[in-house]
Amino acid sequence: MQTERDRQDMIFGTRPLIEAFRSGMEIEKILIQNGTKSPQILEILTLAKNHEVPYQLVPMEKLNRLTRKNHQGVVAFISPVVYQKIEFLIPMLFEAGETPFIIIMDKITDVRNFGAIARTAEASGVQAILIPTRGSALITADAVKTSAGALTRINICREDNLKTSIDFLKKSGLKIAAITEKSDGLLWDADLNGPVALLMGSEETGISEAYLKMADLRLKIPMLGSIESLNVSVAAGIACFEIIRQRIATANNS
Repeated sequence: MQTERDRQDMIFGTRPLIEAFRSGMEIEKILIQNGTKSPQILEILTLAKNHEVPYQLVPMEKLNRLTRKNHQGVVAFISPVVYQKIEFLIPMLFEAGETPFIIIMDKITDVRNFGAIARTAEASGVQAILIPTRGSALITADAVKTSAGALTRINICREDNLKTSIDFLKKSGLKIAAITEKSDGLLWDADLNGPVALLMGSEETGISEAYLKMADLRLKIPMLGSIESLNVSVAAGIACFEIIRQRIATANNS
């Protein structure tokens, strides 16, 4: 059964959702009943495509489990954050005299890992987290709580095509550093000073091969025990603070 807090994360019904789009509200994801083709649903599909909001066609039973009210074949999740555009944010950082430091999350769908990475990112001075429109954890009130509120204090960029975004970052002068077991290079042997983007993948499948090929550096965290991998949020934390260590050392030596 849904709690009151859960319901506050959702909009159901065609007209309320259309009005939410028109008012500029951030929509996280839309679930639409399979086979529904009313004019209102077709308008919602058009709005979702125009605003680059992911949607999924699902059985009516799934919508009924989310709410017992008259959902009219559509339920949407509301985002508690306002998404930024990476192509606008990076030039702004450079113009402000800041050195860009961002995290790219590839297929990290677990809310707890997502929130933990955001918390570490905010604590280590990361200016933005870049996620794909599809294949990422939903940013809901629970995600914000898991991040200890960090998701409301750090820029979140949601882009439809991560490959295009990574290419933009490279052309903007950022070094793409992939944290992966598929490497012989050690994290602390690499020069991570200057503009940098950490690329992190899910524990199940790792970083997509297409994105790995775009990385300037492939770096691993050495493991001395019998366990071959770390939780992705732990790995992200180690990598973030290695970058901070290098930046502090460089500043002290200059």
